Amino acid sequence: MRLYVPATLDDLDTMTVTARGSRWDVPPRGAHAVTGALVAALSDEDDETREYAAFLAAADAALVLVAGDAGAAPLRAVVTVEVPDHAVTEAAGDVAPSGVDVMAVPGTKVEAIHVDEPEAARDVRALLAAVDADDDEALETATDLLDQRDLLWYHPTEAHQVPRPPA
Repeated sequence: MRLYVPATLDDLDTMTVTARGSRWDVPPRGAHAVTGALVAALSDEDDETREYAAFLAAADAALVLVAGDAGAAPLRAVVTVEVPDHAVTEAAGDVAPSGVDVMAVPGTKVEAIHVDEPEAARDVRALLAAVDADDDEALETATDLLDQRDLLWYHPTEAHQVPRPPA
C-alpha cells in the first residue's frame, strides 16, 4: 500500500541513503493513504486527485509532529513509501478519511520526499503560534499563507541534503 507519512526533518536524518535511493525504518504512527473512506468521500474524483488529497492530509499531520517537538525544524515533510497491506490498519478516532495507522516497518524503500522550502518556516511558526494563542484570525491568515505553498520534491538520495531554515 502506498502511504504518505507525515515526518519531520529529523526523520529524514534517520534514513539510510545510498547512491540508488534510501531506506527508512518507518515508525509506528498515523499516515495517509487512498482508503475506502477517501474513495467514498471523493467518489467523483480520479485516483490522482485522491492521492493528492491523502498527500495534503499528511502535510497537515506533519504540522502536529513539528508542534510536538520543540527542537524540530518548522517545516512540513511527507515521505512516500510502499508498505505491505498487513502493516496498515484503519485509523481510530476522528481522523481524515485518508487516515491510517502504520506499524513499524524497518528498512522500507523511500519512493519520494516532499518538504517545505526553508522560507516557509516563518509561516509554520506563525501557524503554530496562532494555535498556541488560540487566535482564530491569526490562524486563518497563517493557514491561508501555508496553503499557498507547495512542498518541494526531493529524490530519496537527497534525504540528507534537504535545506534547513535559518534558526
